[in-house]
Amino acid sequence: MRSMLLIALLVPALALAGSNLTPVTTVAPENGGETAALVVRADGNREPGESTVLIGTVDTIGGTTYDWQGNGCIYRFLVNSSAYGIHALWQYSASTVGTTFPDRRMRYNFYDYGAGEWNWIDPDHMQSGVNVETDRSGYGSLDADSAGLAIVSCHTDAIPICPSVARDMAPGAGIFEYCNGSPVMDGYLWPPIAVGQNQTIHCHCIDDASRNMVFYSHVTPWCTWSDPVGIASPQPDPGFPDQNIAASKVSNKVCLTWVPQTGPTPAFYRISNDGGENWENPEELLCPPAYSGDTIASFHITSLFPFYDQYDKLHIVASVMPYVGGQGYIIPAQIWHWSPDNTPNWTHITTATCDPTHLQAAVGYNALYASRPSLGEDGEGNLFVAWEQFDSSNVEPGPPEVLRADIFMTGSGNHGQEWGEPVKLTEGGTGSHRFPSIIDMAVDDTLAVIYEIDLHAGFFVQQEGPATPNPIIVQKVSTDDIPHPGGGGIEQGGNLPKLIELSAKPNPFGHRTVISYALPKAGPVSLVVYDAAGRPVRTLESGICQAGYHTVTWDGNGANGEKVSAGIYFYTVTTRNGSQTAKLTLVY
Repeated sequence: MRSMLLIALLVPALALAGSNLTPVTTVAPENGGETAALVVRADGNREPGESTVLIGTVDTIGGTTYDWQGNGCIYRFLVNSSAYGIHALWQYSASTVGTTFPDRRMRYNFYDYGAGEWNWIDPDHMQSGVNVETDRSGYGSLDADSAGLAIVSCHTDAIPICPSVARDMAPGAGIFEYCNGSPVMDGYLWPPIAVGQNQTIHCHCIDDASRNMVFYSHVTPWCTWSDPVGIASPQPDPGFPDQNIAASKVSNKVCLTWVPQTGPTPAFYRISNDGGENWENPEELLCPPAYSGDTIASFHITSLFPFYDQYDKLHIVASVMPYVGGQGYIIPAQIWHWSPDNTPNWTHITTATCDPTHLQAAVGYNALYASRPSLGEDGEGNLFVAWEQFDSSNVEPGPPEVLRADIFMTGSGNHGQEWGEPVKLTEGGTGSHRFPSIIDMAVDDTLAVIYEIDLHAGFFVQQEGPATPNPIIVQKVSTDDIPHPGGGGIEQGGNLPKLIELSAKPNPFGHRTVISYALPKAGPVSLVVYDAAGRPVRTLESGICQAGYHTVTWDGNGANGEKVSAGIYFYTVTTRNGSQTAKLTLVY
């Protein structure tokens, strides 16, 4: 273990520049009793000690004793494959003694839209879900490709350590094939991933030897790892595994982010516009105007979370702390949003604080009073952010005494230029709600967030308190219940279709036909013509389309003399909300 900042459970509060401050506690990442049962209720009627869902409904999809779900920032753990279902991921162990966790794995569950249920649910929530890897591993993330296949990353504990990705054999099958990074990626670990528009799997790692340099690699085609690419010296080193990654689904843009641990800290991001083949120089992300007077704003290791929306705009959410006299403090914690397309670039989401005299315990390792924000969106272009926030009066008796947390959410209807009042999703009881990761795309008008309910708020992984069978929760909330001011995304005029529609006239046709398609929601769209064997012949649309009615012409003669043969063809329109296929007959 190594502690880069002051380790303290609770110290006298320091007041400066009008702010009440309490020091942060930071610990290096982990490498290597009897408890009361917790009942999760969604009806608002709570018995003493129960955890209440204030809005929406919950599914308990798994469990873990490995209560340390992430070292720094949160990764993507919940992904919507609109034609198939919802992928969910968490870090699993059932170990109750020791510190080696030989059964540690990334664990997976899948909500099947066709069946209307999660694939692996057991009366004992610790048995729900399936292990992704067969050997000890962990600290990965989740995405999905255009075929609806889950892509899961981890680092393996083989010698030498290296990143690995797993790909499901079918949407929600839970049967994985593996692409181990050895030998190209030997000596790299903590690998968040993102799947790009061209289906490349992008990976952002730290080197194991020094643990202070970030590197990029990608997997394309399956299973070929590229050589790791570092940042030319002098590199703005993170010194801690708080790196993150995002890839656009409608272009070849990729974004890497990280925060150096020594403070007060700026943050850094790096952009590729060609799918990771070439990289721009790192850009420093200056802190937002979070505090005043002599108090300096500093990013925290629970920053950053990058996200490309369906309009190909980059967004980053960050947790920010006050920095005074060479020390960071947990309150007042702030969460901000940044986008290069907005003016100003930074907008304030929330400030979380309390009177220090009411702060009855510390928040524990690697957290601020509000931290670990993540971003998602709905089909209308509204943004939503979820984060963990502590309750100053809800104390785990310990040892050690630490605060318990709840989950909060809010939204924006104009690409992050305005944000609504935060909505509290949970009411703690005797559980601490930690490590929330919001879904990337809402399911129709329903948002979802995955999180852990730690039944003992001290980290068992850090030898604080007993091992507990902590539920993994997916909470579903209507977008109508989350404020998102600013106009509700992109304005649409006229009557919009309620379903995806697809037709062609004339059909059969000679040489040329006009394909009409209707979209109930704006977003990324592809329209592809296939031959009778299922091979793509023409891509007629690929990119962002507005909701409404559209037409495109297909000429069988093609461009540059690329004439296709007479016969039977199929054309498919695909969106985040589903797809439609119809038949064409070409005659000359």
